[in-house]
Amino acid sequence: MINRFSCAAMLLLSLSGCASDPAPTEQLRLTEQALAQAKAVGADEQVAELGMAEDKLLQAQSAMRREAFKEARVLAEQAELDARLAEARVLTQKSQDQLNELNNRINRLRKQLGEL
Repeated sequence: MINRFSCAAMLLLSLSGCASDPAPTEQLRLTEQALAQAKAVGADEQVAELGMAEDKLLQAQSAMRREAFKEARVLAEQAELDARLAEARVLTQKSQDQLNELNNRINRLRKQLGEL
């Protein structure tokens, strides 16, 4: 009886070892694309989130080499979100700059019309 229990426990433990996380290669690819896209819209080292994303991507790649796939996935997901936030901040700032420029033009036109 104890022998059957031991065999069942060992079988259960060996099966749980096989259920480890798969390598997050697709997530790493998505993260790299998000970083490239953020840089393409103008994010640079001045945007804090971009630096954080790059650091987390390096950590994720290091975790991949150690085969710590769960850690790599979490870091890659965080890096992707940081990169997307960096992109959004840059695009928001560009939109705000354009809005300010349009408001300046409107004010100049109003002044010109008022002088007539």
